[in-house]
Amino acid sequence: MMRKLAFPAVLLLVALYCTGPVLWQAVTSVKPDPELTSLPPVLPEHPTLSHYISIFTRHPFLKVILNSTVVAGATTVLALLLGSFAAFGLAKLRVRYTSLILGFVLSVSMFPPIATVSPLYLIIRALGLRDTWWALIVTYTTFSLPFSIWVLTNFFRSIPDEIYLASKVDGCTPLQSFFRVMLPLAAPGIFTTALLVFIFSWNEFLFALTFTSTTASRTIPVAIAMFPGLHEVPWGDIAAASIVVISPLILLVFAFQRRIIEGLTAGAVKG
Repeated sequence: MMRKLAFPAVLLLVALYCTGPVLWQAVTSVKPDPELTSLPPVLPEHPTLSHYISIFTRHPFLKVILNSTVVAGATTVLALLLGSFAAFGLAKLRVRYTSLILGFVLSVSMFPPIATVSPLYLIIRALGLRDTWWALIVTYTTFSLPFSIWVLTNFFRSIPDEIYLASKVDGCTPLQSFFRVMLPLAAPGIFTTALLVFIFSWNEFLFALTFTSTTASRTIPVAIAMFPGLHEVPWGDIAAASIVVISPLILLVFAFQRRIIEGLTAGAVKG
């Protein structure tokens, strides 16, 4: 009996540990200001939505959300487009030194961002791209490509070579085989990679802080970091903004969790 109860209890503790920060932010976001600095009570005695109203009336939060959506969406499209072409070539075409190329590609992502931010800033400024969407889109795509290529190569490898050869026998060029045959079969892996790249771009902070200076291109993490004033920290507004920001990602994961698991499992088992 104890063994049967132990596993669910451990799962519950792990779930509470993982969701604890989100639950705490949700509670904080509906607490009125006088209750924010007092404990107890843990739960608000007089719940309020004033913090949610404040982030849209006192801050240009809609513009910031638009910036993050455009940057993350464009990065995802570019990373998948370039990454899928490269992965298909490495997995199905006769490319020499495939393992060496993959190792070199993966090594790009091993550089810590703080070590590359200064030279990248000089390049961005020299190109006249500072404080623009393109400064972030190009940078995020560069750092997302190694991951995209590595993951998608395994997915394309998991597709039997006979399918690709059969498409060639039917008269397809490599490009036609890619679009008509290989791409639909690799859809679970492409979807999983797209979601992970989108989350990375949505949450990235260091490059967004360095390459943007106004709300014209400032993304959500930087905007939230700018909330504190000179003499106060609006914890309620920060918590409300955090809940607003993570809600779309949570909905995406719950809505497509089956496809995500399918994609990750296929890559792990067949790759």
